[in-house]
Amino acid sequence: MENSSPTRKNQRNHHKYHHQIHMIHTYTLLSLSLSSSFYLTFKEQIKEIMNSSGGSCSSLMDVVAYDHHHGHGHDEELHVLAVDDNLIDRKLVERLLKISSCKVTTAENAIRALEYLGLGDQNQHIDALTCNVMKVNLIITDYCMPGMTGFELLKKVKESSNLREVPVVIMSSENIPTRINKCLASGAQMFMQKPLKLSDVEKLKCHFMNCRS
Repeated sequence: MENSSPTRKNQRNHHKYHHQIHMIHTYTLLSLSLSSSFYLTFKEQIKEIMNSSGGSCSSLMDVVAYDHHHGHGHDEELHVLAVDDNLIDRKLVERLLKISSCKVTTAENAIRALEYLGLGDQNQHIDALTCNVMKVNLIITDYCMPGMTGFELLKKVKESSNLREVPVVIMSSENIPTRINKCLASGAQMFMQKPLKLSDVEKLKCHFMNCRS
């Protein structure tokens, strides 16, 4: 009987210790829930980005690191229309632009982008033409898209008297010199390799803000 009290005390301490460990694990899991949900939702697309970039995850790490240290930007000066048929690529570009304090509008293909810009059905999109043209400062589009390529979108924009002065940047995961030269010769301001990184977007914004000033 003399040893029963210390034994109970040890059991209580043991239980308390495991309870604390359980709580630590619980809070850790909660703190990672958003990242885990994002990964589970887009894990296949993330793998594609990892494979296409030689195993580098710098683009995704840029987002996490910058958000952790700086939070969200609110000084929105540059309005960018981002066009990409790939959901994860579109979301990544949108996130990087917002981190860089840009206002972002997205379109899932070139047709939707033209409709937003008022270049779809001219009779139905007069309001879009008058409202959106003055707001969009930059168009950044993927090259390879079904229905209409980024190059075709570029040509449509440059043929428009209202939009030809809006800079267009073409993105592609393929580094094909003839494609790059064709886009630049047709009026593209830049040709950028995918996946974009935060440093790419910051340089892009700095370049166009300097051009506007």
